[in-house]
Amino acid sequence: MYASVRDELRATLDEIRDAGLHKPERVIGTPQGASVSVASGGEPLEVLNFCANNYLGLADHPDVVAAAKDALERWGYGMASVRFICGTQDVHKELEARLSAFLGQEDTILYSSCFDANGGVFETLLGPEDAVISDALNHASIIDGIRLSKASRHRYANRDLDELEQRLKETQDSRRRLIVTDGVFSMDGHIAPLAGICDLADRYDAMVMVDDSHAVGFIGPGGRGTPELAGVMDRVDIITGTLGKALGGASGGYVAARAEIVALLRQRSRPYLFSNSLAPVIAAASLTVLDLLENAGELRQRLAENTRLFRRGMTEAGFTILPGDHPIVPVMIGDAAEAARTAELLLEQGIYVIGFSYPVVPLGQARIRVQLSAAHSTDDVRRAVAAFTTAREALSTN
Repeated sequence: MYASVRDELRATLDEIRDAGLHKPERVIGTPQGASVSVASGGEPLEVLNFCANNYLGLADHPDVVAAAKDALERWGYGMASVRFICGTQDVHKELEARLSAFLGQEDTILYSSCFDANGGVFETLLGPEDAVISDALNHASIIDGIRLSKASRHRYANRDLDELEQRLKETQDSRRRLIVTDGVFSMDGHIAPLAGICDLADRYDAMVMVDDSHAVGFIGPGGRGTPELAGVMDRVDIITGTLGKALGGASGGYVAARAEIVALLRQRSRPYLFSNSLAPVIAAASLTVLDLLENAGELRQRLAENTRLFRRGMTEAGFTILPGDHPIVPVMIGDAAEAARTAELLLEQGIYVIGFSYPVVPLGQARIRVQLSAAHSTDDVRRAVAAFTTAREALSTN
């Protein structure tokens, strides 16, 4: 049987490669950081890393690494169980309490990833008599989570408050309505209009959920994410997020929400009930990350300065970048094969970035998504701009 399936799968893989949509996985031979060693055919290549979600540069911070080492000695390697059987330690409860306080929510529940967190919310809270209203550009984990629920599904155009209001009017007969949006849309770097969303939610008696994975730690005056930036921390009912980006870069996710919502998730959320507990070493290291965030104003300022420097330099050099002030900076290429070739040319110059193409982004909107970090120096940022210019010149002569 598999012989015929194998031929079909090989044909599909060939089609992906021929379309320029193949996504190779490069091997990093060093800890994650502003510079890394990447396997590239022969000898490892030392490159500047502009494609990680290491926004504050904490992935290899010595205090975080030391906390992880200490946690291994105190708490062990893994739990070998789910939370409600024998997989809960003091360190899990402490992290949940700290996240709740940091995000201004009543309670928090930990998951193995934010993908699991988003996968566990909708099915638990919403039934066939309910409605979920989702931004068209929400993360794949939100889309998949919504599909697991029996609620009616509605979409509105990206950040379009008029269309959101229309969806709310259309669903007024629903028992419960949940508006869900990314806080920051990861392919564009655009920020959701949360103040307007909360105003509509109040007007039409709906709940609001925000996936703030690309914001918590560095967006907002205290790094508490897009609800803080928009001044609506007390008006958002559910916040999902990750420990795998600005908060240390490891893995793990969470739902921070109203107390009753979290209590029900503990009883019925399938990814929580049937997945092993978050490794205690990650929980303990994340507590140290939260300690660091209390005095991370300088890191957030450096990240903002690097972002402004790169955006200004790329604009002056004539590149098309999507507007904004987030450290995600999409450099628009259009053609998937050209985006992939540009990434290869940049790697040869010691700049590690990735070309994004369909199905991660719409057809014809391939791009290089540059991600700035507080760990980058101003020279690093200027070097990246210069490398883009050199790569463009090389492509134009071929």
